[in-house]
Amino acid sequence: MQQEWRNQLAETAVLNLGQILQGEELDTWRALFDADRADYPYFWRAYGHHQQANYDALITTPRFDDLIRHPRILPVIEDLMGGPVCFGEIGLRYMGPYDGQFHQGWHRDKPHWPEHPLRMDYIQLMVYLTDVDESTHCISFSPESIDQPVLLDQQAQLDRGGVYDLHGPAGTCALFNVAALHTATTRPTTSERKTVQIYYGHRDRAPLANDSGIPATLWRDHPDAETRAFYGVLNQRTKLYMAAFGA
Repeated sequence: MQQEWRNQLAETAVLNLGQILQGEELDTWRALFDADRADYPYFWRAYGHHQQANYDALITTPRFDDLIRHPRILPVIEDLMGGPVCFGEIGLRYMGPYDGQFHQGWHRDKPHWPEHPLRMDYIQLMVYLTDVDESTHCISFSPESIDQPVLLDQQAQLDRGGVYDLHGPAGTCALFNVAALHTATTRPTTSERKTVQIYYGHRDRAPLANDSGIPATLWRDHPDAETRAFYGVLNQRTKLYMAAFGA
């Protein structure tokens, strides 16, 4: 991994990898996103402000495993996290055209983990499947350095770090520490925003959340031991499904 990438994450908690997905590969993921939304509307629910999301995409469209463990992205994540990682969750999110008021809901997904060199318990991969610029919805961050004290007061962090809006063409991928202050920025627009948002954690740490179920085909029945280990940090949602279906 390029040292400048590690430095960027250390200095801001955000790393823009650029347009990783292009051409036919980008078309494939966008088509799978659209098909999932069309074929399984009962898995999609209202999420946050002006969003719809499917967090069981591994169940409805198992091919998203190939994006979760993308060969040009996963090694970067493992390097930043300091070793093998585990799956946390995957969310397909859709934000449609909007004629309401500008909206931001600043939050941190998890506390910082001070024992980690980059203070990261979980890291998120943000994948833009549509073009994002100053006229569309986007994700926004308040940059912070690992050398700065954590400011739990949101306004204090915004005053210190300011706001960075992540823009880029379809196929843009970015990584960020989920403990960093961030928000979906919703603004009046005629454009759609389609994203895939994937979380990765440390295999010896607690599960991230209970949004995504993990299919037994990956954590139990897959012939590859590394795949089983990657998907083997089971959350309560998955365990409830196991009990319900006699696993």
